[in-house]
Amino acid sequence: MNTNHWTRREFLLGAGATATTMALAACNVNADRSAQGLTEEARAIQQVIRPEELEKPDITVGYVPVNDCAPFAIAWKKGFFRKYGLNVQLNREASWATSRDGVIFGRLDAAPVVSGAVTNARIGAEGARHAPLCAGMTIHRHGNAMTMNKAMWDFGLRPWYEYNGNLEAFGQQFRNYFASQPPENRVWAVVLSSSIYEYFIRYIAAAAGVEPDKEFRIIIIPPPQMVTNVRIGAMQGYMVAEPWNTRAISGNAGVGFTFAQGKEVWLGHPDRLLGVMESFITNYPKTYRSLLKAMIEACQYCSKPENRAEVAKLITDRSFTGAKPKTGPVDKFTRPAIVGEYNYGGFDGKNRTIASPDTTIFYDIPDNIPKEAGEHSTFLWRSRSIWLMTQAARWGQIKEFPKNAEELAVKGWRADIYREVATEMGIECPKDDFKVESPDLFIDKKGFDPSDPVSYLNSFEIGSHRPTKIYLS
Repeated sequence: MNTNHWTRREFLLGAGATATTMALAACNVNADRSAQGLTEEARAIQQVIRPEELEKPDITVGYVPVNDCAPFAIAWKKGFFRKYGLNVQLNREASWATSRDGVIFGRLDAAPVVSGAVTNARIGAEGARHAPLCAGMTIHRHGNAMTMNKAMWDFGLRPWYEYNGNLEAFGQQFRNYFASQPPENRVWAVVLSSSIYEYFIRYIAAAAGVEPDKEFRIIIIPPPQMVTNVRIGAMQGYMVAEPWNTRAISGNAGVGFTFAQGKEVWLGHPDRLLGVMESFITNYPKTYRSLLKAMIEACQYCSKPENRAEVAKLITDRSFTGAKPKTGPVDKFTRPAIVGEYNYGGFDGKNRTIASPDTTIFYDIPDNIPKEAGEHSTFLWRSRSIWLMTQAARWGQIKEFPKNAEELAVKGWRADIYREVATEMGIECPKDDFKVESPDLFIDKKGFDPSDPVSYLNSFEIGSHRPTKIYLS
């Protein structure tokens, strides 16, 4: 088939077949790649809780092959699971959809889920199965980015920071690019509908005056397949967690450059959450609390500057990201976002490496990010659940903003239990569950007050009043 003359239907059918094949291939290696057994460090650790004290000490926990699997890898390798009486089988998931659905359908006891998955499952938003999913804690903040292909670079687009905050200048270039392209060259990918990545792509496009549903299509692709799909021309841009943006830049795959990190859209935003079903919390309260303690301790370990190089190397293992280069240091792909030496890439030979302690936040919040007393990154702000609901409503995934939004946030984001567990560990937490997000934190300087989400939602000029078209989900 001449790909220059694909119809829209042919493109979607071809892309769908490709994605299905890739997903099935990922499933085939899933069991083989999962971390197995106990490490020597885990065997040597002193248990503070014995397995027989828990209702269900043997649990299955999923993870996805991106950088934010780091706390799961550390909890397994360093023995934090075993310390709290848990015998954990780690299961490598093919995609964020299988990670979420594995929890919902009971194949997994717990797994990381994209930040919008919990509220969207609670409200039955488009693309989500209606289920009492819960978030136990935030796995990490930041650690993701938006990649554009070389054609967009050649058109004149550049990393966001080079626009010096000028949305108008960027927007004009962005609109001109889409005006110059046929439909098959207007395809962007995210990891899952309801991911903050989908909302960020829509958010920044709308802020620049581009209507997402009219100007480009959004498709769903598993993280490890992002670079390949740009290379073969199935899509022109994507947003995903690291290391799959670093893999795309010149000096690596050379198919694209980083336009922006997610932190440039919303500084301090949550990314992955620890997902469990409400029944797991109810039926196995001691087990659930042990899991939280192990994961909090793992996040603390990942957060320490002296441990980050070790963490970056560990997750290159085939059991985790499998992101090992053919040449160069073993952590060439994973290190930039974990250690904080992030390279935006480009095709002009310029070094765009920017060192920052907030590239990925696992526990300690850097000083450049405003924070409340006692705040650390694993704490759940229920107000952010409400922000995610505003985006689901803005883009037509739900017909209207839920009247019981606060109740949904309370039931879904279990900050109450997190606070109890953290207190037992000697960790201080914020006293409130809701907070106002400053305008300075957002790319369009539009703050968020969770006490008036409807006014916030109505303040946007660009939105959708029809079902959002999400393909390949």
